[in-house]
Amino acid sequence: MAASFSFQSLHADALVIDGHCDSIGHQLEEGRWLGDRHVQGHVDLPRLREGGVDAQFFACYVPVPYQRHGAVTHALERLDQLHLLAERQPDRFVLARCADDILRAKAAGQIAGIAGLEGAEALDGSIGVLRHFYRLGIRNLGLAWNHRNAACDGVAENRSKGGLTEFGVQVVEECNRLGILLDVSHLSPAGVADVLAVSRQPVIASHSNAYTLCAHPRNLTDAQVEAIAAGGGVVGVTFVDLFLNRQNPQAATLDDVVAQIEYLLSRVGPEHVSIGSDFDGCTLPQDIQDTTSYPQITQRLVERGHPERVIRQILGENLLRVLRSVLG
Repeated sequence: MAASFSFQSLHADALVIDGHCDSIGHQLEEGRWLGDRHVQGHVDLPRLREGGVDAQFFACYVPVPYQRHGAVTHALERLDQLHLLAERQPDRFVLARCADDILRAKAAGQIAGIAGLEGAEALDGSIGVLRHFYRLGIRNLGLAWNHRNAACDGVAENRSKGGLTEFGVQVVEECNRLGILLDVSHLSPAGVADVLAVSRQPVIASHSNAYTLCAHPRNLTDAQVEAIAAGGGVVGVTFVDLFLNRQNPQAATLDDVVAQIEYLLSRVGPEHVSIGSDFDGCTLPQDIQDTTSYPQITQRLVERGHPERVIRQILGENLLRVLRSVLG
């Protein structure tokens, strides 16, 4: 049965939130000012607007060379770039510190940015530094980026079977107290289990697909997906070609993204599925160009017969619900 609504009108009206990108690093390191439209990269404010994206999570990732020395400084430099964007483009961009900031930005025609840390290296083993980052607007913490840090083991350290350290437990508890959303993408399996056991609030896997469809260690098992959902959290389907088709990443397409969405819907229902592109941090499927491709996802979901209500949840309402639960 044909849908009684157009994908264009649905996409324009829906709240669209992307749960992960690495674009702010390109502004810092390459001078690609995100207020201007570019042909390079995947994300900037004009292309976010063109793609109908209302809110974007921006990761302050600390590259490996800085993880052992200078991690705090580098994370602060990336966060500073987001603040500069908000200060210089106040009519177009705002840093969101609570869920209502996102809704206010959409109503005003602005794009909301959610600032996050990707990897607890940036905390330098200090809860006080975590609190300072919160004061500066950090509202999302990815505990690891593949490797070991003072808080936990990343997925690349799986041989050790390590999860959260004692410091990591303190970080989870303080994030719960402050109102910082925890992200388990990149964590070791033991780390995912530990976070779910310790956290009193919902958590997300911002950019991780289903291992059942693509057996890459960065993807999540059915048991992990179901545990995240049981705690009220969401899993963000990602566009990383290697996490869509490990055998032949160059053959990955939008159809693989939709297949991941539909598989997760079948496992945990429409309340626990979202999207986290990993734009500017990955190689994309052959038919996804950049953030302007977002309406294609809505189009495909409409064509596949998914109800409008479910599509709205996937595009942004699920992430907003979790943000409201954690941030207020």
